[in-house]
Amino acid sequence: MSRRVVIVGAGINGLVAANYLRRAGYHVTLVEKKTSTGGACTTESFDHGDTRYQYPSGASVLGLMQDFVFQETGLSSKLKTFVPESPKLVFFPNLEGPTYIYRDPIQLDAELKNKWGESGDARAFRADEAKIISFIQSGYREAKTPSIEEAKSVLGSDLVDLWITGDARSLLDHYFESDFSKMYMAMTVTESGPVSLSERYSAFTIPIMGSGSVFNGYYGFVFQGIWNLTQSLSAINIGLGVDIKLSSSLVDKDLDNKKVLVETNGKEEWLYYDDLVLATDPLTAHSIIADYNEEQFFSENKLTGSSGKMNLFFSKPIQWKEEVSHSDSDSAFRFIFSVGTLDAFESASQEILGDRAHYAPGFMQIYCEGAADRTIDPSIEHDRIAVFFKNLSLSSNGEDLGSVEEEVKQQLFKHIKNPEDCFWSKLSTPKDLKETFYFPSGNVDQTMLANEQMYFDRTFSSNPSENFYGFLDHENIYYCGAAAYPCGSIAGTPGYMCSQQIIRQQKNSS
Repeated sequence: MSRRVVIVGAGINGLVAANYLRRAGYHVTLVEKKTSTGGACTTESFDHGDTRYQYPSGASVLGLMQDFVFQETGLSSKLKTFVPESPKLVFFPNLEGPTYIYRDPIQLDAELKNKWGESGDARAFRADEAKIISFIQSGYREAKTPSIEEAKSVLGSDLVDLWITGDARSLLDHYFESDFSKMYMAMTVTESGPVSLSERYSAFTIPIMGSGSVFNGYYGFVFQGIWNLTQSLSAINIGLGVDIKLSSSLVDKDLDNKKVLVETNGKEEWLYYDDLVLATDPLTAHSIIADYNEEQFFSENKLTGSSGKMNLFFSKPIQWKEEVSHSDSDSAFRFIFSVGTLDAFESASQEILGDRAHYAPGFMQIYCEGAADRTIDPSIEHDRIAVFFKNLSLSSNGEDLGSVEEEVKQQLFKHIKNPEDCFWSKLSTPKDLKETFYFPSGNVDQTMLANEQMYFDRTFSSNPSENFYGFLDHENIYYCGAAAYPCGSIAGTPGYMCSQQIIRQQKNSS
């Protein structure tokens, strides 16, 4: 008889875990509270005139999935994707024109020296970063428990101290002199939450956020929207025999007899399991399994999110004022900073703590989704972009921050020749993310990438060295949501690694 697995949560990690476990011969039931799968890789729509438009309400870009997951799950044969090869464009206040972030380290080094007066060594930074990323990726592939001891044996103590256990400020000071270079490289440290650049392990976020391999470490787009990825994986899993129960909630449990009571459309059913996998946010996981006080959870974990997102639609293709001579420059990623020094960068990221400010401008990242789609289907007439920006507090919904939405749009429109063609926009805040996707404090990675929540500490297991993806001290209960190593941004990787641990443990016990 096949071993029975119940997975709670049909976001990307639950879907990936289900795919690997089903292909390994397990009987898999996937339980999802919402009416559709996808988690934060989902879509919303609006009507304008006679047309219905779709946009990604959560995640926008693909890039941090592992290529072997993309291939082995069957996704690679189901999706159309596009990766801009054009250099990224970066803008700072009081600097004329953009700086181009070239893929080639030699070109990048020359550009940073020319535009930012950089006297450090971008080539050395990229070379050492590649070593760390290679080590991280090998751990993903082999689903290894993260270990400082192994990192030191492979990389040496100096690189580990600098890139893994160290702080981001020291790391950036080691390679760069210009604050512009440091701010650009530091964006990922504060992307999900207000992590201090001086906090231990904050350096590790930089290579982690470059550790995707589906597009060789670069970001790209799924045609029409990233929700097609999770919808396609759902269809693949159903074809494999995964039983997906939508609009379903766990209403009771009997852990001694390995069963959970699931309510679907008013009907209740006990599901028996050999292994129970929680692919949810960590607060939900604790509320399902443990007699856990919510106040205790918030006091024991760093959770604050500070990222805003704005989706905008244009009736015609956007005409950018600043471009680069490249065939896909319209789809190039663009970064607009509101601060000019590293200290101001950090001050803005910390200002929203305690709701001292609703909005402290830091930077915005522009994802040109419409231009990317037009490379695949040139007949598309409208345009759309997603703007991911910093820093917002948890205090308000987007619909209540009209002044912030207008401020972000005005800064963006300075770089667009035809802003009058923008006919629709929507602002989402950390509070919106909390309410929509159940992120405990609106953090896109569910828990902050901070000291005691990074690398070998990014687990809820009571015995991580032996059972890293185990949940608390329960046998045969596992956690692989976004708050597990590596993090939610590394799409599907916690789900893959958790599935491999389960498969190994069964083989070792049989």
